[in-house]
Amino acid sequence: MPRYIRARIPGGTFFFTVALLERRRRLLVEHVDVLRAAFRKVRRRYPFTIDAIVILPDHFHTVWTLPPGDADFSTRMRLIKSTFSRALPATEHLSAVRSARGERGVWQRRFWEHAIRDEDDLRLHLDYTHYNPVKHGHVRQVREWPHSSFHRYVEAGMYPPDWGGTVAAMNDDRE
Repeated sequence: MPRYIRARIPGGTFFFTVALLERRRRLLVEHVDVLRAAFRKVRRRYPFTIDAIVILPDHFHTVWTLPPGDADFSTRMRLIKSTFSRALPATEHLSAVRSARGERGVWQRRFWEHAIRDEDDLRLHLDYTHYNPVKHGHVRQVREWPHSSFHRYVEAGMYPPDWGGTVAAMNDDRE
């Protein structure tokens, strides 16, 4: 069995990708308030800063900074995923393995994590996070996607409202 080695950087900043098991489902946007409540509940017990987040139908990307001296993002992510899952009706298909383990079939077991190395790396991951709804074809402009910290960044003057251009403008540039 593979052994996953996670970065242990107390007070570090990390980028995460977390995906549903059934990628065709739209659970995260259909139950976005439940997901937000799971984040709030976990943050009360295990504080962390959400530097950026985008919630898409079948996955989310987020950038977190942990408190000084704390490197335990895995517990936080496990609790967010389990809190969200327990709040939903059990309508998903379960494999024999998941059923035998008493697991739900909502999330992929693992998640992708990347330790942010410096300011340039942070900027790249913030941009990637915020542009993701356009990349996946959910909207034509970043500002059109409601489930994103992009709007908070615009209010703070860190992005212009038209940041990221439009899908049409990008296609025009390729011609």
